[in-house]
Amino acid sequence: MELIPVKSSNLNSVGYDAINSSLDIKFHEGHFYKYFNVPLNIYNGLMVAMSHGKYFDQHIKEHFRFIKIRKNEKYL
Repeated sequence: MELIPVKSSNLNSVGYDAINSSLDIKFHEGHFYKYFNVPLNIYNGLMVAMSHGKYFDQHIKEHFRFIKIRKNEKYL
């Protein structure tokens, strides 16, 4: 999955897998998170939001199951 850089003080880059409805987010501190069962409209909303971080906090952070990939773990 290709990660697309975003301009945000918190988020570094974002990727979306439409087949699996998974959203990958890399944060500036280096951690990756994979969110599951994220609808395409949520991803699209994140990508067009005036504030990616605020949109993430309001619509993604506490709303979808996720796994955290350790900072130094190779991202696949």
